[in-house]
Amino acid sequence: MTIGPASVPVLPRGVRLHHDRVRDTWVLLAPERAIRLDPIGHAVLCEVDGTRSFGAIVAALAAKYDAPQDRIAEDSRGLLTGLLNRRMLELTE
Repeated sequence: MTIGPASVPVLPRGVRLHHDRVRDTWVLLAPERAIRLDPIGHAVLCEVDGTRSFGAIVAALAAKYDAPQDRIAEDSRGLLTGLLNRRMLELTE
């Protein structure tokens, strides 16, 4: 599945962002899995609320970090596609 501007990324049931206080880092938790997030991954996933489209998320990140939308879209699409392939993310239209 391709992530387009109208796609709405959603964290499925059982998947959530969590701050690991021991390691002072953010992780994405899923049943029997965890992915340690870098600051960019954390910033992208903080914008995933299940209601906003990928295009709206990219626009918000571009405004927040004063960066080109095409670069943010490319990086965000790569991260979200990887999570989609691991079944740690779902898409709705």
